Amino acid sequence: MKTAIVRHILVKDKTLAEQLKQQILQGADFAKIAKQHSVCNSAKRGGELGEVKQGDLVRTIDQAVFRLKERELHGPIKSQFGWHLLEIKFRMEF
Repeated sequence: MKTAIVRHILVKDKTLAEQLKQQILQGADFAKIAKQHSVCNSAKRGGELGEVKQGDLVRTIDQAVFRLKERELHGPIKSQFGWHLLEIKFRMEF
């Protein structure tokens, strides 16, 4: 079984997602940006999704979480809910 510790920001507009990504890459605090802009319930936790198992998330996000490089900011990635910015803190396999 694979699991990952992930945080994300979900917004409805790709342009906004791109702008937020640039702000974070330039040093803005991920958690603060998530609290201000994310439309996901995780916004109140600074975008923290916590530990997720492979298969727990919608397909496009799940694939990204378990394929992309750890400790980097990824996105915008499209799902049926909007545009996601992802940070995979680390992954584990049992």
